[in-house]
Amino acid sequence: QVPLVESGGGLVQAGDSLRVSCADSGRIFRYHAVGWFRQAPRKEREFVAAIGWSGSRTGYADSVKGRFTISRDNDKNTVYLQMNNLKPEDTAVYYCAAGTSWSRLAAAYAYWGQGTQVTVSS
Repeated sequence: QVPLVESGGGLVQAGDSLRVSCADSGRIFRYHAVGWFRQAPRKEREFVAAIGWSGSRTGYADSVKGRFTISRDNDKNTVYLQMNNLKPEDTAVYYCAAGTSWSRLAAAYAYWGQGTQVTVSS
C-alpha cells in the first residue's frame, strides 16, 4: 500500500491555477514534515516546497516563490499545493513526500507518493 496518495493533477493552460493534494493513508503525517518535489522528462527531481508538521514553517524553490503555496490540514491528514499563474516549465510529475525533518533534499524524506501529472500548455 502506497502511504501517500497525490491527486488533483491535470492539463491546464498557462496562467491557470491548479491545486494538488497529498493524502496520508498510513498516519504518517503526524509530526512529519511534508515536501513537494517534481520531475520533468529528462530532468532530475527537484524541490518545490515543504512545510513543517505544525504548518508554521514553509519554504519554496525560487522558481515557484510567489506563485505556489503549500498548506496542510492535519485534521484531514492532507497537504495541499496551490499553484497559481502556471507556466509551461511547471510541467512535471509532482510527488509528495514525508519525513521527520524539514528539508529541501529528497533524501531526507522516507515516504513517497506515486506522483500526479501536471501539464501546462502554452
